[in-house]
Amino acid sequence: MGRLIAAADVGSNTAHLLIAHLTETGLKKIVNESDWLSLGEEVSRDGKISAGKRKELMATIERFRGLLDEYKVEGAMFFATEAMRKASNHEEILADIFEKFGIRIDLISPMREAELSYKSSQLDCFGPEPMLMVEAGGGSVQVAYCQDGILERVTSLPIGSGALKARSGMDQPPSDHAINKALEIIQIECDAVANYPSVKRIVACGGLCRGLWRALHPDGDKTLRVEELDFLAWDCARLEAEVIVDRYDVKINRARTLLAGSLILRHLMGLFGHSEVQMSQYGVREGAILEMSERASENWMVSGK
Repeated sequence: MGRLIAAADVGSNTAHLLIAHLTETGLKKIVNESDWLSLGEEVSRDGKISAGKRKELMATIERFRGLLDEYKVEGAMFFATEAMRKASNHEEILADIFEKFGIRIDLISPMREAELSYKSSQLDCFGPEPMLMVEAGGGSVQVAYCQDGILERVTSLPIGSGALKARSGMDQPPSDHAINKALEIIQIECDAVANYPSVKRIVACGGLCRGLWRALHPDGDKTLRVEELDFLAWDCARLEAEVIVDRYDVKINRARTLLAGSLILRHLMGLFGHSEVQMSQYGVREGAILEMSERASENWMVSGK
């Protein structure tokens, strides 16, 4: 087994730890653990992380710290994205985590999210450019115009699944009013990327997009068509979350994101005139591990506490 490197992100839906080592053909995942926290929906609604969610997060980080020690990980990168960026109490929470567990969690920008996601998506979705990369999670959606390996434009849209649900009032199943409100929000926010140049293809990644992919393509086929997303949106709009779990073989929390995810990705595909999208199984964590391996001489290890 090669040297073990880890990356963890405190996202808007989940906190996720990946421990892996590099191979000639890509990444071999050794540990892939996550806890569903739904920070994005709470922060979109209340502007901060509650005491209850903070306690859940601390328990998750403690578990991740134990896994780093158990597997004798040589280096790790911990970072947080949209929900933590926007939470009014993020500074005290991150300071508390460092004091208790010796782990520094960096707040990364939407541009940084997009850079790491682009790097990893090239492992399994390499192809012609210019391309559009859509990295979607619970708090935001990063839309990047990529040309010759460079992210020439990156826009962060505040319409991740949790944020969209909080702003539109969508429940499961949602009312017609809530769906129409969500569609209105998506259209308004996506105007920010309407002037992007045309692209040859669209690649989607991030937890929200992977959830759609696994629900629709358990066989692993990486190409999703617009008709499939239209059907998924129609189906999920009328079903209880428990029925979605059984029908699409997803966990209950993921079931509650499928409608929002299909509406978001479907709108972006229509905006850019594409009828299909490639789905990458990789994202920010894999991108971080790839980057750490490239600059292994730098001090990227968590403290030895």
